Amino acid sequence: MSQTGSAAHSGRPSRTGTRRRRGALGPTLIVLVAVVLVWWLVSELFTDWLWFKNLDFGQVFTTRWVTGVVLFACGALLTGATSAVNMVIAWRNRPVNAASLESDLLDHYRGAMSRRTKTFIAVPSVLLGVIAGAVATGNIDTTLAFLHRTSFGTKDAHFGMDVSFFVFTMPFLQFVLAALMGALVLGTVLAGLVHFVTGSVHAPTMRLRDELFEPRISRPGRQPLSSPFNGAAQVHLSVMLGLVFVVYGLQRLLSRYEFAVSDNDSLFTGIGYTDAHSRITARLIVAIISFICAAMFFANAKLKMWRLPGTAIILMIVSSLLIQGLYPSFVQQFGVKPNEPDRERPYIADQIAATRKAYDIDDVQVSDYSAKTTVSAGQLKSDAEALPGIRLVDPAIVAPTFEQLQQVRGYYSFPPVLDVDRYTLNGQTTDTIVAAREIDISGLPDQSWNNIHTVYTHGFGLVAAYGNRLQDSGEPEWIEGDIPPTGLLDEKEPRLYFGEQESQYVIAGNVEGATPVELDTPGGSDTGGEQHTTYAGKGGVAIGNPIVRAMYSTKFADLNLLLSGRVNKASRILYDRTPQQRVKQIAPWLTVDQDPYPAVVDGRVVWIVDGYTTTADYPDSQHVNYQDTISDSASDWRTSGDTRQVNYIRNSVKGVVDAYDGTVKLYDWDPSDPIVQTWSKAYPGLLLPKSEISADLLDHLRYPQDIFKVQRQILGRYHMTDPGSWYNQSDLWVVPADPRDKSGKSEPPYYLSIKWPGDSSAVFSQTAVYVPNNRENMGAYMSVVADASSKDYGTLRVLRLSGSEQVPGPNQTYNAIVSDQQVANKLLAFVGQSGNATADALYGNLLTLPMGDGLIYVEPIYTQRKDSSSGGSAAGSYPVLRFVVVRYGTHIGIGTTLQDALDSVFGGDSGADTGTQPPAQAAPGGGSGGNSGDPVARQALSDANAAFAAADEALKKGDLAGYQSQLAIAQSKVNEATKALGG
Repeated sequence: MSQTGSAAHSGRPSRTGTRRRRGALGPTLIVLVAVVLVWWLVSELFTDWLWFKNLDFGQVFTTRWVTGVVLFACGALLTGATSAVNMVIAWRNRPVNAASLESDLLDHYRGAMSRRTKTFIAVPSVLLGVIAGAVATGNIDTTLAFLHRTSFGTKDAHFGMDVSFFVFTMPFLQFVLAALMGALVLGTVLAGLVHFVTGSVHAPTMRLRDELFEPRISRPGRQPLSSPFNGAAQVHLSVMLGLVFVVYGLQRLLSRYEFAVSDNDSLFTGIGYTDAHSRITARLIVAIISFICAAMFFANAKLKMWRLPGTAIILMIVSSLLIQGLYPSFVQQFGVKPNEPDRERPYIADQIAATRKAYDIDDVQVSDYSAKTTVSAGQLKSDAEALPGIRLVDPAIVAPTFEQLQQVRGYYSFPPVLDVDRYTLNGQTTDTIVAAREIDISGLPDQSWNNIHTVYTHGFGLVAAYGNRLQDSGEPEWIEGDIPPTGLLDEKEPRLYFGEQESQYVIAGNVEGATPVELDTPGGSDTGGEQHTTYAGKGGVAIGNPIVRAMYSTKFADLNLLLSGRVNKASRILYDRTPQQRVKQIAPWLTVDQDPYPAVVDGRVVWIVDGYTTTADYPDSQHVNYQDTISDSASDWRTSGDTRQVNYIRNSVKGVVDAYDGTVKLYDWDPSDPIVQTWSKAYPGLLLPKSEISADLLDHLRYPQDIFKVQRQILGRYHMTDPGSWYNQSDLWVVPADPRDKSGKSEPPYYLSIKWPGDSSAVFSQTAVYVPNNRENMGAYMSVVADASSKDYGTLRVLRLSGSEQVPGPNQTYNAIVSDQQVANKLLAFVGQSGNATADALYGNLLTLPMGDGLIYVEPIYTQRKDSSSGGSAAGSYPVLRFVVVRYGTHIGIGTTLQDALDSVFGGDSGADTGTQPPAQAAPGGGSGGNSGDPVARQALSDANAAFAAADEALKKGDLAGYQSQLAIAQSKVNEATKALGG
């Protein structure tokens, strides 16, 4: 029997059958992968559409999606078609009887391409087209901005072009030319490869150098030069290389305008002397040479003489090195550097003007201010109205106090730095410290899927405290607090489903009549137990449909969305729940302020988010690193991660996100801004007119921090409008380091109500200070009217201090306060002597205010009980305000109230009544303040204060023995009070 027959009768599968089954496996896997990818893509697109549709911003999705599809198609078609056409041309012009390539591998490719020509052409063309299309979709914003561009009405100083050309048109043209160049280069390379494989390109019999530099003459024993290309290949590649040089020339022409937005030899951003006198002209010359090269390549298609394009390429290389590289360097080094102030003077003047306009500081009011440093009784009489409004509560210090007194449960949390707002209460507008009580899933004892996604779905209530008033215990005086919220803010809907800490998705809503599962309040029911609720808002996407639920299960890679019984036909999925996320997704062209803040507006808790229009393409305006500029000691815990360079900024949009249903409203705050006008045309109806802002909302809008920080940074140098002073930096101002921060981070700006010299009343403002470069005395004081309801909103004002009399700066003042003897004596009752400290002294924000014809510093001092064993903060302790320190000139005063401290500085009578009540001298550390009324403790602390006063008198008289004796008595009384309070 034959082997074949034996195999057939033995029952073993034949080789043919095995190959057939194996051949089916590959296509099956490909189909499965394709189905999975399509399902994933459809899920992503459809769920995104549902998210935008829920917020009534479907047009944003469709506009961006359609633009992306068009760009993908254009990019894919341009690159794919160019690649395919060039490969087809090269293949059709292959030699009929091509010689062997003397390479088995190349001969194998030639044969394979002959058998599967369409595959060899289609696969790389499609692949490169898809890649190019994907890259093109990254230019959606660039394209939309170009199509809807708006004129700035301002021309740059050198080219005379409208600023809109640099901001909108130039980036789009760069994108188009880069796409063309990429397609042409890829098409040329692929064409060359096909020509090489098919034998249209071969090794020349002589070196190309011989043809370029030696005449084509016959010599004994030498063959004439043969071209490395056949005729068709030479024509094809010559035309393609000619097109490449045409596009390169266009890129060089366009690149001349880039100097207006590039950094000029590290001196400034924009066109300088060397740019104007050599670099811009050099780019033009190189562009002309590129066009000449293109013409030579086109001529070579007819003449078939590689000497011409070869010479052109060498000319291009040499001219680029000389004209674009060496010559400008020579001009800069020998023509500019020795005379830089004079050479660059007109360009510096243009750059100063452009920078001030781009950062909106061109109309800042700078006034010379001869600050007094001497004190006299009644000196603050003219500022008496503003004094009661001075904010004493530091939002960067009292977060633990809010946590201990208003957290209620461990799964609620407040941010590390609270926010400052203002409310009109009982007819009086007051600065307030506010924070939203949000869910913090890290505090959950059981972090199961059900708890994270279906039970602990929302925070509860806004907590607010007076910024200038305290309880007798030194704790904040609450305006609104507890669960359910009680107070003066009238929170009609306190549930917070959207907030800064809500990073996970949640499932909310339930079928009618079902038992609620969402934890609402930890107490408050008739039995004192937990209360539960069911979400009734319109926020989130309905996922009752099984297919939609499957899509979201795919989106979040979470099978529980399909398996959990808590997901039903009435469920809604809430995700992307932080205010910044929601605003950024709806308006991706905005730069979002890193500090959204909560407010009660018309009875609902909302998040107010400031949006900026920015660009790095404003001609001749100075670039800054956005993240570095907005970073300071109070913002380390929340960084935007936005490290872009910017040189133009406007606070063009005010965003409002409802904390309950997540609805977003964007208001066109600065309709004069050309960038926001452009995006309003791209997305009609996206921005609501400013006139639709309610009066209640307007009362809570404020001048945002990030733009103020950017303007503060720029103004430090660009208040100097004389080019010579700017160049010499003779009056350079810098932002001082925060005296409380050991890392050297910049001091943050502060929100507080101040009365500007010459004004009739105080106004809610944002303030900052400057010190001279490499000095620590005060250089200038800056503020902006932050109250959006004020007609002067956004007015930047600066007091430039006289150089004839030195006024201490923040770090000098802080050093004077912490080393002051009377301050040390006051704190001794709480922090004890060295090695025996019972509490920590926490120095609050050092506020600076223009008062009494000078500058006054106000600093609150808190104490917090220490753990005697570890030396850290004791469990359950929190900062309590104990003292207020005031410094005017070189005079320092400390008291239990602002009034006491002011009177201490100004001869016993400051001339003003702050209207504040002194906090009781409770025990060191935290607690609710319930023990502050213990009679034994109060008497002991009273005796301790008397002993400290006696010690001060003894020290003034030079009686060191009496001083030591009284300090010992005071310490004894402090210990007695501590024991009485269980310390």
